[in-house]
Amino acid sequence: MCVMTMEVLKKSFALCSFLFLTLLLATSVAAAVPNDDASNPRIAETEKLQNQSLYDSSMAARSKEIEALNENAVQDPEEVVSLVEMSMRNNTDRRKLGYFSCGTGNPIDDCWRCDPNWHRNRKRLADCGIGFGRNAIGGRNGRFYVVTDSRDDDPVNPRPGTLRHAVIQATPLWIVFKRDMVIQLKQELIMNSFKTIDARGVNVHIASGACLTLQFITNVIIHGLHIHDCKPTGNALVRSSPSHYGWRTMADGDAISIFGSSHIWIDHNSLSNCADGLVDAVMGSTAITISNNHFAHHNEVMLLGHSDSYVKDKMMQVTIAYNHFGKGLIQRMPRCRHEYFHVVNNDYTHWEMYAIGGSAGPTINSQGNRYLAPANPFAKEVTKRVDTDASKWHGWNWRSEGDLLLNGAYFTASGAGASSSYAKASSLGAKSSRMVAAITADAGVLNCRRGHQC
Repeated sequence: MCVMTMEVLKKSFALCSFLFLTLLLATSVAAAVPNDDASNPRIAETEKLQNQSLYDSSMAARSKEIEALNENAVQDPEEVVSLVEMSMRNNTDRRKLGYFSCGTGNPIDDCWRCDPNWHRNRKRLADCGIGFGRNAIGGRNGRFYVVTDSRDDDPVNPRPGTLRHAVIQATPLWIVFKRDMVIQLKQELIMNSFKTIDARGVNVHIASGACLTLQFITNVIIHGLHIHDCKPTGNALVRSSPSHYGWRTMADGDAISIFGSSHIWIDHNSLSNCADGLVDAVMGSTAITISNNHFAHHNEVMLLGHSDSYVKDKMMQVTIAYNHFGKGLIQRMPRCRHEYFHVVNNDYTHWEMYAIGGSAGPTINSQGNRYLAPANPFAKEVTKRVDTDASKWHGWNWRSEGDLLLNGAYFTASGAGASSSYAKASSLGAKSSRMVAAITADAGVLNCRRGHQC
């Protein structure tokens, strides 16, 4: 009995020792391997297999998507760009100005200029408009047209690849330029609707001949051109569309003539020294924004309204914003007739006679501009009522709100300040006049390079 008991005790002790050693070993292994799923070989391998399975499934689905897309593939890469942009627009509930904001305070530039891939997203510009012309889409919904030929040999039968051939087409087009060029137009460049002329990234001059005419059309954007030394032309046949050409009488020699047209945006151009006006808008034109341009060396800069008796101009609404009125200017910045004009955050550093003039009872809403008067003590007044007795113009609604008046400049306000009238002459919120130098610092043609912020 005692012997059997001792044997049982020995076996029990051996079993306990084995269990103790097993438990100790397990504890040591647990201490040596951190309790982390990622470092556990078995779990890591399981996750790897799961991820591979998901990846294979995703690639299979993606392969089917690619096959489906290939069934409707296009050969023209410009069409691909249009499809991508259409998708982006369809997935954007509303326009977000300032998406690439650089913080300059210029809402147009802040909308697109900070994108280093601006040259791949050119049509984004059409979503950056402000003011009364903000809905001008130009050729946003069309293909790209690359101008490769600077010649203008035949205004009736223009060569493919020329600017004239591009602008007369019936379909929407976004017109760009292959290289730097100087274009000397023989006759007016008669544009068709839904066109954008986009000279960003190259140096394009329209000079020493005829210039641009927008007549009875809509939705045009003109961006990045040097337009200067325009001359009167005409008494000639000129084509205005693929199916029509006609006789043109003598043109005045404006840089940009807007005649009976709407939804027009003129942005970041440099204009100077033309025979008549730099930008004229007449004969019922409306929904126009003139922004970020540099004007220089010219007498009658801008005419808005055909004549005092032409009442169809009573529908006119024009925004003049973020422009620099520079050296060698004399008058009409602008000269207004009839309806509503918003002059906002411009930099007036030069005039010889006056800056803003008008007749026929226009409403002029001047906000946040910087007016630097010339040294001439008889030319300090910003405003001029043209050929109108004071008894009449006292009732016109002209106001200066937040303008910075320097070197003795003064603005002669008038009217009762009817809120409804100024509401119709307001197109965007004005920034502080102290920001004008920064907002207009890059007025005129920009020096844009592909792959870099513009």
